[in-house]
Amino acid sequence: MAIKDKETQIHNLNDNFNIGNFNISFPNLTEDIKVVFMGTPTFAVPVLEKLIDNYNVVLVVCQPDRNKDRKGKVIIPPIKELALKHNIEVFQPLKLKEDYQKIIDAKPDIIITCAYGQIVPKIILDYPQYGCINVHGSLLPELRGGAPIHWAIIRGYKETGITIMHMSEKMDAGDIISQEKIEITDDTTLDSLYHDMSILGSELLVKSLPNIINGSADRIKQDEKLVTFGYNISKEDELIDFNKNPREIFNLVRGLNSIPGAYCIFNDKRMKIYKVEPVNKKVNNGPGTIFEVDNNSFKVACKDGYINVLEIAIEGKKRCTVHECFKWKKRIKRQKTKNYLLEKK
Repeated sequence: MAIKDKETQIHNLNDNFNIGNFNISFPNLTEDIKVVFMGTPTFAVPVLEKLIDNYNVVLVVCQPDRNKDRKGKVIIPPIKELALKHNIEVFQPLKLKEDYQKIIDAKPDIIITCAYGQIVPKIILDYPQYGCINVHGSLLPELRGGAPIHWAIIRGYKETGITIMHMSEKMDAGDIISQEKIEITDDTTLDSLYHDMSILGSELLVKSLPNIINGSADRIKQDEKLVTFGYNISKEDELIDFNKNPREIFNLVRGLNSIPGAYCIFNDKRMKIYKVEPVNKKVNNGPGTIFEVDNNSFKVACKDGYINVLEIAIEGKKRCTVHECFKWKKRIKRQKTKNYLLEKK
């Protein structure tokens, strides 16, 4: 029997080989390797799905359930839903640094994390035979932190990608194992990039794991001189500054579409803006001034040009096109701004 190439050998070794008068037994490596997965949001779901299909996931760790929604229903993390569907035990510590024994008791050979949401303590990082491996949503060392996908769009990057990396005590500073790029175009939004990168991350992880397990994977040190950060989005980050140019506002709107959404204030109500067109043509109106309204959009002046606003949501109302919002449109003509907030003249 011919020996298969190294990459497929990890997944496809039979239990027994007969060589002459000898019978040699091999374990099924993917089934015998015990995986603990740590993740919480929808972004991590394709990663866990791939692991369940290919490896023995013995425990899933995620953030605690959230408070009840308006209908009184407890909101559970998407990762928990998937784990329960596959009858995998779920562990939801409030503070992982104080409550981690269940992970040790699971005796994992490897721990995989993806958008978990808490700092993993050193005792956990040091435990698994094959290490703690993270699926990160940027091309490290760029955009370390909790919102790299948002910031890649907001800062006008032309490309970003997925990094498979060894975890370390310092945030997103571990050695790089593998990376794959993805293009960002003017049609890219947070929602579309979030989806595409979650699929890319799951595929790159499963592609990288055999080499991690057999010890042949790369370990590339990050260049600290090239480090940038993409920290979690704050309310201040969501506020549109009309003193910025059209392209910057365009990128902000795309980078926050659809959750949490970029916003300004109109008539003392928050107005989220989901879709705009940037126009680099100077106008005489001050930044933030609405100076033209038609059937499908309204124009807002900003630095060195203006934006055409196409999709909005007024506080308490559903998201809609400007065309659909015809009643509100009658009240919008020729508004001014103070401190970058739209308000009644």
